[in-house]
Amino acid sequence: MDENISEFERVKAAIKDMIDISDLEMEGIVVLVGPTGVGKTTTIAKIAGRLALVEKKKVGLITVDTYRIGAVEQLSTYADIMCIPFEIVFSVKEMESALESMKNCDVILIDTTGRSSKNAMQIAELNSFVQKANTKNIHMVISSTTKNKDIDAILEGYKTLNFNSVIITKLDETTTYGSILNILDSAKKPLSFVTTGQNVPDDFKKLSVEDVSKLILGEDLIC
Repeated sequence: MDENISEFERVKAAIKDMIDISDLEMEGIVVLVGPTGVGKTTTIAKIAGRLALVEKKKVGLITVDTYRIGAVEQLSTYADIMCIPFEIVFSVKEMESALESMKNCDVILIDTTGRSSKNAMQIAELNSFVQKANTKNIHMVISSTTKNKDIDAILEGYKTLNFNSVIITKLDETTTYGSILNILDSAKKPLSFVTTGQNVPDDFKKLSVEDVSKLILGEDLIC
């Protein structure tokens, strides 16, 4: 290796090698999965807002998170504001009819119930909904404030859902960003987006490898 390259630059290069950015487009059927409390519902509202209001796409919203009345009301309110169709799904059979009713949409966003990664039965139940969606556009949502010791357990528990990218939330709630690297390294999946606050449809960003490495090394702040 070039002797003139500083130790810092070597570390930065090594970190960049560990970061992969997803090239998945938000199109077709898109599913968000992840544990409780990571901000899935707010994140899906942000995505819907960006697609419907900024990109002018025809968007449909589906939730299977019928365990939290607040989540249903929250999404219903956003759907009303954005004038987009919204369906509440209680069973796998209802998922089929909900998807059929939105077949003319450019994007169908599906919010799922937060489940404990330790409960195999709950994860299996959730997986039946995800499989019925029949899409490869599945994003694992996990908070940047998740304890390092919990990251592996959460991602291991959710791996049966075959998520293929990661959305990292709540970067506004931390001042150190090393957890981004820990999450990506544990998931072995690329990064789709990050979220940086509660504002819909803002506070939602796609970062480059350079952006992420600067955050991790403390060269930059997200907000």
